[in-house]
Amino acid sequence: MEYIRERLKHGKLHMTLIDPEKQSPARAAEIASFAERSGSAAIMVGGSTGVDMENTEATLRAMKKVVNIPLICFPSSAASLTSSFDAVFFLSMMNSTAPEHITGEQAAGALLVKKLGIEPIGMGYIIVEPGMRVGEVGRADPVRRNDIARAVGYSLAAEYFGMHLVYLEAGSGAPFHVPEEMIRSVKREISIPLIVGGGIRTAEAARRVAESGADIIVTGTIAEEDSSLRSLAEIVASITGRSHYTH
Repeated sequence: MEYIRERLKHGKLHMTLIDPEKQSPARAAEIASFAERSGSAAIMVGGSTGVDMENTEATLRAMKKVVNIPLICFPSSAASLTSSFDAVFFLSMMNSTAPEHITGEQAAGALLVKKLGIEPIGMGYIIVEPGMRVGEVGRADPVRRNDIARAVGYSLAAEYFGMHLVYLEAGSGAPFHVPEEMIRSVKREISIPLIVGGGIRTAEAARRVAESGADIIVTGTIAEEDSSLRSLAEIVASITGRSHYTH
């Protein structure tokens, strides 16, 4: 968390989300290395569905050989945890209707986090319409796109709970990102860093999300869909102001 805070002193950040199930460990390492060279601040590793720990470990080993930025667990459950991670986003899905996604899996994994020596970073995770697969799996009651007050309420509650980050999530592969008005309203009321992800596929969209108040922008699907990774580089550049990396 100290690394994130220090990096934020110099401007907005981009993080690349990699799902080990979506590509081979070698390809994941290639994406991670390109993301780091492009200016991504960290690699988030995780997915919404079942975790294959053998593949996850292989993916982490491959990435550790080629990147120096943190590898952060973006967990779907306590089963996602391994000592190969540098940190874990210890998140609570604030608007889930299922207790296991609010505190249950967190309680199940807390002692393991301590034993493995992984840094836990408390996060209020808020699913915004449409929510996509993560909303379904987490049995979320998504915040409607025009319900600014509810988004602000959950976000401020996360800060008051003592969490370090707020994450507004439209869902991987969402047709549109979190509304800019919602981002602005949440950022105006909270004093902890705001992460926004889901539905961000272009540099222009990333720029608008950043200008609306997001401190950290997360993209994942675009790296899976664009084999050249050029779109990823352009997105990072639009957020950080750094010229994008080219092969």
